[in-house]
Amino acid sequence: MACFLLDLDFVGRRITELRMKANISEREMSEQLGMGENYIQGISSNRQLPSLKMLFRICEYFDISLRKFFCENEIQALLLNITESMNDLDEEDLLLLMSIIRQFKGNKKYKNGK
Repeated sequence: MACFLLDLDFVGRRITELRMKANISEREMSEQLGMGENYIQGISSNRQLPSLKMLFRICEYFDISLRKFFCENEIQALLLNITESMNDLDEEDLLLLMSIIRQFKGNKKYKNGK
């Protein structure tokens, strides 16, 4: 299950979002990662992309998984966790789960007057 639509500025936007939420400057983050002072600014302005190794370090820096990095919101992350939890269910369990979901959606429509 994909959490995002791939576009070239996603990584820069996501790092900026996480950095702003943590109230950390681009320069401070760059230095704490052991990079040049303008490193994060280069990524945020889409002039460069981090290496895969650096992307893992950035995720560690924010204490998130790489998977969560690519989920732009909590709903997407939750859906991903639910989907992963269903991977080891057998067909009978999946059909039961689908029935429960349909029932839940039906009740929600009824409650909302739809």
